[in-house]
Amino acid sequence: MPRLLDLKNGQKVKCTFSEDEMNRRVNGLRTHMEENGIVASIFTSYHNINYFSDFLYCKFGRQYGLIITMDKTISVSANIDGGQPWRRTFGGDNVVYTDWHQDNFYFALGEILKDYTGRVGVEYDSVPLDNYKHFEKALPVRPLVDIGVPTMKMRMMKSPEEVALIKQGARIADIGGYACVEAVAEGVGEHEVALAGTQAMVREIADTYPHAELRDTWVWFQSGLNTDGAHNPVTSRRMINGDILSLNCFPMIAGYYTALERTMFLNHVTSDRHLALWEANCEVHRRGLELIKPGIKCSDIAAELNEIYKKYDLLQYRTFGYGHSFGTLCHYYGREAGLELREDVDTVLEPGMVVSMEPMIMIPEGQAGAGGYREHDILVVMEDGAENITKFPFGPEHLILKK
Repeated sequence: MPRLLDLKNGQKVKCTFSEDEMNRRVNGLRTHMEENGIVASIFTSYHNINYFSDFLYCKFGRQYGLIITMDKTISVSANIDGGQPWRRTFGGDNVVYTDWHQDNFYFALGEILKDYTGRVGVEYDSVPLDNYKHFEKALPVRPLVDIGVPTMKMRMMKSPEEVALIKQGARIADIGGYACVEAVAEGVGEHEVALAGTQAMVREIADTYPHAELRDTWVWFQSGLNTDGAHNPVTSRRMINGDILSLNCFPMIAGYYTALERTMFLNHVTSDRHLALWEANCEVHRRGLELIKPGIKCSDIAAELNEIYKKYDLLQYRTFGYGHSFGTLCHYYGREAGLELREDVDTVLEPGMVVSMEPMIMIPEGQAGAGGYREHDILVVMEDGAENITKFPFGPEHLILKK
């Protein structure tokens, strides 16, 4: 039985981005490789394979890769996927490995790079130790160097085409938000609200990007105690009057993530303390929106917003940073750790970066005002400020849902 196959089934599909945009990315990588004596880069992460080839794989326990040399781009995929990886790999070839022999994925890497000598780039932040050992075995006498951090820095700067797609994502997130609001009512389960939002977003993505694969779009809709964690999964809990609600809509377009997150209450705010906490978090959110602009350090944004929480004796109830980068990422891949609005990140905002502002506090059960409070907008950093591309309203004046 063969170890490797050439499976060009069908025709190449329409790429999400233009040929010029995709070449810009690959050429930027090759410039870095040339400057650092790297003869080949092997990507195994969802985000970098997607970023450099427009192919987003489905792992399901198998290995996937993208090899970029100074003259070749080759994706490596499992036979279970048929010709889809080749159809989606921009500007390059595809090698399929079969299940018939152990470690065929690494055999494929060795075969593709057998005539190359010199340093090989791999993603230190995405390669488990066991895989790294397999790389060393498959690629003997080739020093392995990190390509993960350099490519993260490349992805942090968004092109005009990326910004345009992210703006569409923000618009579609708002559509999901309105569908969720429409579905909210006493006695309705969180899951029903989440389904309404997800369906609305998927349909709009299909209409806007008819050539795109439809995958991974989701909603986390939380109520009551479930609002205490930003990433808490949907349950079948049924809403009751006075519930604190957390709306979280995440449209995924060609591996690119956008988000809308809002605090809401059903019919009335539970108590004066709940209202005061909500208003305090909105104050932090408004100031955060004002602070995002070119030239400011991420850590300085965090420091100033901390002072507002201190004023209300709420700083101890923060649960995470004030915002993060956007692009090819999801809840299971692609975090751009160099662009987060946190005390330990000194990155200076530049035009072309896209970041969120999303302050959150969580008051534990049993305390006055218990629940999680969070707002979330997306901003594109411009030459003279920032453009807020989230249009969904926030705050008590808009989101006490009378049902």
